[in-house]
Amino acid sequence: MSPLLLYRNPMWRGALWIAASIFLPLLVPQAHAQDPSPTAAAEKPPLAAPQESAPQAKPKTDAPSEISQTESAATFKVRVNLVQVRVIVRAPSGKPIDNLTRQDFLLYDQGKLQTISNFSVETAETRLQRAASIAKTQQDAAVAGDAAEHKPPVLPERFVALVFDDTHLTLQDATFARSQAGKFLDSTAVTDRVAIYTTSGQDTLEFTSDRAALHRAILGVIPRSLRPQPLGAECPEVTHYMADQIENKHDPQARAVAIEETVQCEFSGDESKQGQALAIVQGAVLRALSTGDIENEFTYRHLEDVLRRLASMPGERIMLLVSPGFLLTTAYLDESGVIDRANRANVVINTLDARGLYVPDVMGDISRPSSDSYRTAGLKTTYRVAAQQENQYVLGDLAYGTGGTFFHNSNDLQGGLQLAGLAPEVSYVLAFSPQNRKMDGQYHVLRVDLAKKSKYSVQARRGYYAPRKVDDPHELARQEIQEAIYSQEEINELPLDLQTQYFKSNPEGARLSIVSRLEVKNMHFRKADGRSLDDLILATAIFDENGNFITGGEKTVQMRLKDTTFERLTHTGLTVKSSFAVKPGRYLVRQVVRDSEGSQMAARNGAVEIPF
Repeated sequence: MSPLLLYRNPMWRGALWIAASIFLPLLVPQAHAQDPSPTAAAEKPPLAAPQESAPQAKPKTDAPSEISQTESAATFKVRVNLVQVRVIVRAPSGKPIDNLTRQDFLLYDQGKLQTISNFSVETAETRLQRAASIAKTQQDAAVAGDAAEHKPPVLPERFVALVFDDTHLTLQDATFARSQAGKFLDSTAVTDRVAIYTTSGQDTLEFTSDRAALHRAILGVIPRSLRPQPLGAECPEVTHYMADQIENKHDPQARAVAIEETVQCEFSGDESKQGQALAIVQGAVLRALSTGDIENEFTYRHLEDVLRRLASMPGERIMLLVSPGFLLTTAYLDESGVIDRANRANVVINTLDARGLYVPDVMGDISRPSSDSYRTAGLKTTYRVAAQQENQYVLGDLAYGTGGTFFHNSNDLQGGLQLAGLAPEVSYVLAFSPQNRKMDGQYHVLRVDLAKKSKYSVQARRGYYAPRKVDDPHELARQEIQEAIYSQEEINELPLDLQTQYFKSNPEGARLSIVSRLEVKNMHFRKADGRSLDDLILATAIFDENGNFITGGEKTVQMRLKDTTFERLTHTGLTVKSSFAVKPGRYLVRQVVRDSEGSQMAARNGAVEIPF
């Protein structure tokens, strides 16, 4: 019978299981005697010297490396330890004074005299030297052509937002302001970037050095009042000023004048109709007040938009407002809000009265028929003159509240634009670290005086906002980078050398490399576990030739240095490389470095030109 068939038989299958259970235990001990158990052998491994077993051991994943780098998205915050104040000193003739020293200035914070820690003089020559220094950061600057013929990229230093208040400008004032502004544009420096804005928002040109484009944009500045112009004489003729006096100031004389004017023009002098005239006056007052306040609201909101744009520009920021002025009425918070936003963004507002040296218009707008009668003409003239006088107050408030210049009572608008918009021949930069400053976020009033009493005028920012207390040291470190990254002032607390390179991967793209070298011998390290500890934050921002932010990032370098490595780095320095994808063009590179242990900072500017 086949063995397979025998296995299928249940009787034979049972007999095989019985035989296996008897003979298998007898065979297992013999197998163990021939092959010693590997488990028993593993219990006593042969001893090995430490240097022999170390290469075979896996490195611990939690062992700290000496230098490690991590990258993160750009988060740029404020430099709070140092307050910088730009000062312009002028003689009575308006000419800047150029022979002052640190000892000539007295700087007060909240009325307390401060120690001026940094002092520098800025002139046309120093700007050229700074531009040349920035251009040298590109290692291959002369590759594109002969070194003698190669022109370094000219990058922006000052940003001037030229704002026309077309909501309030008359046609005559707008025409004159356009012609004078064109001459001002021809006087701007190559490091200036100018933008054109209007309070109506209908004519805008972003920051550029293209003078032809700027001239074309200025031609579009025309009056764009939100108030509908009546075809004939209004009855009654209630101006924004009169409406404010009647509704907000509760002036009974102004109300009586409007009622009498209505009686004369609407009811042919019938004094019995004064009740009906009062109802007509109330409607006219509400319309005039609402229309005027809406125009002012448009102006304030667009000024805030311009300030937001200026706050992101990497350099000196100027708003130059060309306006005939307008009434403040009850919008005190709107005016103070614009001043507050400008001070927070370190923007100086210079204002220019577009009316020039005007003669009070006693008869009102000649293009609009008047409804004055012999009984109201005298008082209406008084209101017109008072309104024209009060219009300029808001311009003075915006300028003086931000440390700017208010140019008025002169027909030399070209000279006024150059005085308020061009870089002065000489300016001084004072810096101080506030003593015993409270981290309360409050506004601090600044005052700059001259040590020797003189007839010179001093123009400087009026104050700054102290930072709020931050318990998180990482957040505090980031707060100290904001103002530094969006300015062009160099900070030298840490020795930093910056070089830029580019590598073109294709005609439309390139890789921009930024090589930073830091000297570590003057840095503050903390000793722990036999190592020197410190962390560095490198914040990098890249702007195009018109100051627009292109890209950026932050890199954290953690140093846990052994003594031998620390000694070597004190001689060679620490080199950190960052890389960004950009398109061909001209770029300004701004890098800020801060260390965690000493809270020291460095800020450098670089430039690169990537040919198309």
